[in-house]
Amino acid sequence: MTDQPEKMPLTSMDIAAEKRDALKQLFPEVFAEDRIDFDQLKRVLGDWVEPGKERFGLTWPGKAECMRIIQSPSIATLKPVREESVNFDETENVFIEGDNLEVLKLLQKAYFGKVKMIYIDPPYNTGGEFIYPDKYAETLDTYLAYTGQIDDEGRKFSTNTDAGGRYHSNWLSMMYPRLYLARGLLREDGVIFLTIDDNEAANLKMVLDQVFGEENFVTSIAWHKRVSPANDAKWFSSDHDTIFVYARNKEVWRPNRLERTENQLQYYKNPDNDPRGPWNSATYTCNKSKEERPNLYYPIRNPNTGEEVWPKTTAVWKYGSDETERLVADNRLYWGADGTSSSPRVKLFLSDMGGVVPRSIWPSDEVGHTQAATSELREIFDGEQTFDTPKPTKLIKRMIEISTSEPGDIVLDFFAGSASTAHAVMDFNNETGKSVRFVMVQLPEKCASPAVAESYETISAIGRERVRRSGSRLNTTAKTDAGSSDETDFGFRAFSLSQSNFRLWSGAAEDISKELDLHVQNVDPSATPEDIVYELLLKAGFPLTTKVKAQVMAGKTVYSVEDGSLLICLDKEITPALIDALADADPLQVICLDEGFKGNDQLKANAVQTFKARAASRETEIVFRTV
Repeated sequence: MTDQPEKMPLTSMDIAAEKRDALKQLFPEVFAEDRIDFDQLKRVLGDWVEPGKERFGLTWPGKAECMRIIQSPSIATLKPVREESVNFDETENVFIEGDNLEVLKLLQKAYFGKVKMIYIDPPYNTGGEFIYPDKYAETLDTYLAYTGQIDDEGRKFSTNTDAGGRYHSNWLSMMYPRLYLARGLLREDGVIFLTIDDNEAANLKMVLDQVFGEENFVTSIAWHKRVSPANDAKWFSSDHDTIFVYARNKEVWRPNRLERTENQLQYYKNPDNDPRGPWNSATYTCNKSKEERPNLYYPIRNPNTGEEVWPKTTAVWKYGSDETERLVADNRLYWGADGTSSSPRVKLFLSDMGGVVPRSIWPSDEVGHTQAATSELREIFDGEQTFDTPKPTKLIKRMIEISTSEPGDIVLDFFAGSASTAHAVMDFNNETGKSVRFVMVQLPEKCASPAVAESYETISAIGRERVRRSGSRLNTTAKTDAGSSDETDFGFRAFSLSQSNFRLWSGAAEDISKELDLHVQNVDPSATPEDIVYELLLKAGFPLTTKVKAQVMAGKTVYSVEDGSLLICLDKEITPALIDALADADPLQVICLDEGFKGNDQLKANAVQTFKARAASRETEIVFRTV
């Protein structure tokens, strides 16, 4: 029958198809028989590149394969883990344990264009070993075996070292697909910060230029990470790291101004007791000559001496005579402590100045350093050294302060490590009364230290525990002037990457009858209803923090997602009464198990017609899917 419900896709968003559809909307003339005529695309764009012509750009062995990795949809899911969570039903924060490449694919549909800020601190590729789960042999099954979810002894992710001969290439192949997928998650006014050292800074900059566009490069920040020199260094003590900043759209994104520090406020005084309060002064000349700006070459009368003062012919006044008259009338020109200066300065009142523009050098006394970060983490874990390379929360709070502005802004960190970013978000909210949300992603990499592994087997376990402990500590702090710790979200929903709750047709079974059985009864018997609901809502495009409520309709349990926008029924006996009840609830989407219809195509067709009739009477479409 043609009058059948849609089949619910169980893979992540098809990145390549989305790109093709977008290209077809912009340039329909470059498609022939639904294939792209790339020569025609070049002509439409006003460009022509001869075949084989050398081009400027970064390439490496394995770069082409990166696009295959990106375009391969994920068939995994994210399972809720309530026992690892804090305040699961109310929190708006998320901590995901899993390979971040798979997770970024799964987040595409629900979080596409919704993340305000990304901060990542990827492996620095110093020649030491780090996990590199991107080779084609390293599939989801490899991850499941690595994490003990399936029995396959000895299978593990490969690692990268300088002894391999391709460690630059491997590192770039690891970074490129993740950055490509991360860009899609950013809002149009979003921004990404990346910390890196000199080993890969130049290569990373070129990759970022390719992924985000050279035109969206904002700046590179020098973070003073070390307070005392490394005297054992062969050449120079490495005292800073680089922080690259790229906007999703530089024409749209603007950094927030920063509050002035105590040191900056010291420059504002009030020597003449001006009723408008403290002020600083700036020179009244510019770097233009009399010949370049003749209209800015004129005399100003000193009101204290009556003398006419002229600027230098090589450095005329900053403003025209009309503006000068206004400033004189408003008592905004300052002639020195005794009033006899040979050149005025203009008053800049603190009350008019607003915040300070962010600068590209971040001193350790303002944003913290590595030693402070280590001490901070040790204090949280009662003196235990659980993680070697944490970043200071002050550093990440500076990024959050610059980048977020609205309630519910999302901060993503998919190399979460010890979860410094989650800690920083909660601390920032506690201090300001704002409600920034976090999404953390961390591979459950085994802890190298046997002493640490006794308490925390994986780095992701350390991260979750840090969020729990830091949130509990912040929750007991005194209320601030800006907000209340009682109102801050110190919880998080924990999820883990796992195989789909639905057994997908592999197409490779020797016994086709078994595959047909899977097609009819395709739900993993070990999956809980909550596991299935969260897989379906994520793949239907709803965030992981969406509120879910179980309710009874026509004697069946139905899960209401986002106040009934999506209704999910997992019952294995669909009835006409249930279909009527679902339609009467006026949802936008309905998902049922295909198994619930028990092969009754007529019942499916009736359900489709019922939803169409209800939608027509309300002039709203109801999307009906089965899985």
